[in-house]
Amino acid sequence: MNILSPFHLAIPVDDIEKAREFYNKTLELEEGRSSSHWVDFNFFGHQLVIHYKPKTGLENNHKNLVDGKDVPVPHFGILLEWHIWQDLAEKLLKKNIQFAIEPYIRFKGEVGEQATMFFYDPCGNALEFKSFKDKTQIFAK
Repeated sequence: MNILSPFHLAIPVDDIEKAREFYNKTLELEEGRSSSHWVDFNFFGHQLVIHYKPKTGLENNHKNLVDGKDVPVPHFGILLEWHIWQDLAEKLLKKNIQFAIEPYIRFKGEVGEQATMFFYDPCGNALEFKSFKDKTQIFAK
């Protein structure tokens, strides 16, 4: 696998302060630069920016069925080390996060074994945090 460069992702939020608190306090991300309309966060070494965007009523909550679970589309997230994912899942459970899909293991004992969980930020952005038991199998079939 090639060494990856940090990505930049800007997402819409309809309440800067609620979103700021979620990313600061719930996910415990370090805040970077900000203005009244956007805030940068260190998203596990990547640049995540929340940008104010008023709700239009046209937001789409589409889901695809995967493993019998409704996976929100679109969503974004990060691939974490196995133990870091486990620690984060425990923290979020203690913080009473309402999961769209509770933490669980997919393909247990098979190629591509992975841990995953889905939840929403307070502005409706879906996040997936996952980990592979063996990182060399991220794209394995």
